[in-house]
Amino acid sequence: MTDSLSTRQHQSQPRTLAITGGKGGVGKTSVALNLSLTLAREGHRVLLLDADTDLANVSIMLGRYPTRTLANVMAGECALRDVIMEAEWGLHIVPGASGVEQCVDMAADESLRMLRALSRLEKDYDYVITDTASGLQKTGMHMIAAAELACLVVTPDPASLTDAFSLIKLLVRRGYRRTPSVLVNMAQGASQARSVFQRLEAAAQRHLGVKLHYLGAIWRDETLRQSVLNQRPVALMHPSDPSCRQFRTLCDMLNVRLRQLPPRKAGIAAYWHRVSTAPVVPATASANNEPVSPPDPAAECKRLIAEIGKVLEQNLDASLLRYEAFNGFFALLGRTIDADTIEIIQTGMASLDWERLEKEQRVHLATHLHHIASQIDPQSGQNSSGQSNAQKKEAPGKEREPYYDRISFGDQSRLVRALREQPSDISLDQLLRSLADTDRNGS
Repeated sequence: MTDSLSTRQHQSQPRTLAITGGKGGVGKTSVALNLSLTLAREGHRVLLLDADTDLANVSIMLGRYPTRTLANVMAGECALRDVIMEAEWGLHIVPGASGVEQCVDMAADESLRMLRALSRLEKDYDYVITDTASGLQKTGMHMIAAAELACLVVTPDPASLTDAFSLIKLLVRRGYRRTPSVLVNMAQGASQARSVFQRLEAAAQRHLGVKLHYLGAIWRDETLRQSVLNQRPVALMHPSDPSCRQFRTLCDMLNVRLRQLPPRKAGIAAYWHRVSTAPVVPATASANNEPVSPPDPAAECKRLIAEIGKVLEQNLDASLLRYEAFNGFFALLGRTIDADTIEIIQTGMASLDWERLEKEQRVHLATHLHHIASQIDPQSGQNSSGQSNAQKKEAPGKEREPYYDRISFGDQSRLVRALREQPSDISLDQLLRSLADTDRNGS
């Protein structure tokens, strides 16, 4: 059953849940709304944040069309509490629209006012449930990371499982360390729901090393489908209605799961403030297993290279800085030297403007490179003068230049004359013996 009121009064932060999905059409918003209404019906203080920036339709499912959303708060046109919609059973809804994405991307000084308001607001609730955008958008990733529990809604549709797997993979790459819960929607029965979950979990464990939690299932029925068309959620029906009872069971399963997790010390507002003030986050989990959102590695490398370039440009006469910078880069390359590293070095050297060097500097550099080559491959780094036969071996696959052996056959013109004097039917062995005899006789 759900937590008691006395337990909730001692709770400093609300329990936060992100309802998400890999693709649209899985019933994510319907689940978020009916779950929120059911919790509110049981006496909990619930705030539903509509964070779907593309299709903010929580209010539409209730037949409401708000005139103000979070975007108006961001524009300074009203306070955060002014946009709250109150639905049945005292459920509070914050229509998000594009304001959610603006909040994540805005500068720290611009967002401080709104974040303080949200921080004060969320402490008034027992649950803060977020209906995130479907897919792999950056805003959705942040909303999942901000919640203590992510509920991934899937259906038996194979495309839904594929997109859900892609979402889990992206979360893992961004440093998410919590165990996502899976809710199977539109299932034909318990056996199908379990089968769908097991297929997704097997793929996640095999390819990502991630375990999933089975939160439950919502059966496919005509009542639930019709409730969307009528803009009247099934959670508003009589408690004995089978569709309504499903979400009461889901609430019980949710609270069982939340009791297994340590409560968060900071809410959604604190996470947003951390993201806006510290865009560069190390890709590690904190001591209390908090999810993190590291920056894109390629973008981060470009940013750091640009900063190094600025420092070097501002100190053109500081040769020691350049020396240390390039030594550091080559030391990094040497840690994982392979064929790709060699290609990187070759490409980098080819991009240098050698024409700017004076002839003496070119000769000095060429000599130094030749010396390095002799250390890597002694045979290729030495010239042929004064070498032994082993040292003069050509590179594999390269044909050697033909040459005439005067030591064995004497003067070339004498050999040509001797060949003309021999009978046409003489064998090669007889020819060579006659040449050798002639050479010994001195003729």
